[in-house]
This record gives sequence, C-alpha cells and structure tokens, in this order.
Amino acid sequence: MELSQLRTLIHVAELGSLSKASDRLHIAQPALSRQIRLLEEELGVRLFDRHGRGMIVTDKGEDVLKHALRVMAELEEIRATASEGDAPLRGHVSIGMPPTAADILTETLVAAFREAHPEATLRIVSAYSGYLLDWMHRGEIDAAILYDPKSARTLRTQPLLEEILFLVAPAGAGLSLDTPVDFGDLEDERLLLPSAGHALRVLLDKCADDRGFRLHVPVEADSYSALKTLVLGGHGSTILQKAPIHRELALGQLCAAPLVNPVLKRRLIMSYPTDRPVPRLARFAGQTIASSIADLVEEGVWPGILPEQDPQLEHSAPKARLAQPLRT
Repeated sequence: MELSQLRTLIHVAELGSLSKASDRLHIAQPALSRQIRLLEEELGVRLFDRHGRGMIVTDKGEDVLKHALRVMAELEEIRATASEGDAPLRGHVSIGMPPTAADILTETLVAAFREAHPEATLRIVSAYSGYLLDWMHRGEIDAAILYDPKSARTLRTQPLLEEILFLVAPAGAGLSLDTPVDFGDLEDERLLLPSAGHALRVLLDKCADDRGFRLHVPVEADSYSALKTLVLGGHGSTILQKAPIHRELALGQLCAAPLVNPVLKRRLIMSYPTDRPVPRLARFAGQTIASSIADLVEEGVWPGILPEQDPQLEHSAPKARLAQPLRT
C-alpha cells in the first residue's frame, strides 16, 4: 500500500470522478485508475461502484476512506512535530482569502511576517471560496480562509469564526446596531446583493424562501467593494458582516442593524490540504489570522461566535461562545 494510492482514494471519493481527480492532481487518468485497482486488489474489497456518471464510494470504501484520512492527518502531525522551532523562516507561502477577509486581515498578516519571518515572501490571493478551494487542491496556494466547504474530504480545518451578518443601508435610513430587523421586513426592501449561486446569495434566498417571499434584487454585484459603494451612493441596501464597513459606520456614512428570525450567520474556517505537507509558514499564517480575528471580535469590530480554543485542527464543528452578543 502506498501513500499515493490513499491520496488518490481521497480525491476520487470527494469528486466522484476519475477524470475530475485527474484534472485536480495533474496525473493521467489511467494512472489513477491503476492505483485504485491495485489498492482494491491488495485489500480484497471493492472501494467504488462504477457507473456512467462517475464513481460512488461503497460502504467498505467509506470505512477505508476514514482510515486514509486519519493516516494523512497523522503524517502531517509528524511533519509538524519534527519542524517545530522559533527561528525565523525563509521561503515562500501563498494564502487565499475571501475578498472581505483580505481587506480586513492583509495588513496585520504582512506586519506579522515582517516581524517574525522577515526573509520569507508572502503572496495573498483574494477570491471567492470556490476558486480558493480549487487552487488549494491544485497546489497553487498553501492554505486558505474559506466559508465552510462541508463536502471537502481533503481538508483539515481550523474553525475561526461564526460571523453574524447585518442589514446595511445609507446614512439616514434609520438602522441601529441596538435594534434588530426582522428578516421578513426585507420583503419590500431594495437589495443590492451578489448574483445567484454566490454562497451569500444562496443563504439569503433560502431564508427568504423559508419565510415565504422572494427578495427584491434590482442590482447584482459580486464585488463586496462594489456593493458598499452602491449603498454609499444611496442605490439600496445590502447584507454584509460588520467588519468591512466598520470605518463607514464609525464615520456615520452607513448605518446597520442585525437581522433576526433568523439570525444570519456564516462559518469561517482556516483550511489546509491533507494530502501534502503544510509549510510552517502556512501554519504561522493560520495562527496569526486566528489571533487577529479573535482580537477583532473582542473589540466589537467583527461580531460573531468564536470557537473554543483548541490547538488541534479538526474536522468536527467546535463548541462555541458568544464573544460579541447582539444587543436587543
């Protein structure tokens, strides 16, 4: 049994397709097929059911997959243990972030690298979670902040924050951080939102559907900065976390209110690949990001629920405490 076989098993199981796994891993499809076949022959079980639309993991395959994920995790722990040390590091690391997180965290991360690892080079890639996930699997970035990709088996995750979303409107609209707005009141609101299919839009459309109405969205924009600019210009309201509009709120240029029934939340995680070594610089970046977010929550800049402190990366959801409660 070889590690490359376990790595192939994990990716094919996640994607449900040899061709997709081949594209992701940059390995010819026949070579991946042979790895799966050899692993099945060695174990004496069928790991996948093959059909015209792809490959589905069998019950036995699921059992083997769980062990394969643990093996990869343990290997990474061995690498991390062997590389412990406080000496400044050299090398290059690429970290992916969603646009709003990049706007908030980039300066702090760069400052931390300049102080602790001045000879290292840092690349920050700003894009939406779907792109970041794909680039991390392809090895183009080393780690990424993502909005919880629940289906990704090839990730080790560190919970960062369950952030709370707010209704954001032009100054003078009468919104207050002290007075929540019922989600049902958005039925007649002129909203500026990302396009259909964007994770935030999917969440909002589902909430509206659950309440029995459709959101009125005359303008769509997939850029958070564009949404903020449009709201500043008086073209409508939007829904965002508080952190990227913190300055505008303090200056009185925008106003905002928390939403209830339901309270809108999104889970932000730090993600690392399980199928290859995680550079120490990437781990340092993750630690810095987690610490920075915790500070912003405590300061009230980024309202949300922080995970309980846990030095181990995990796949399961954390226990939580309300670090910045909504004021009602």
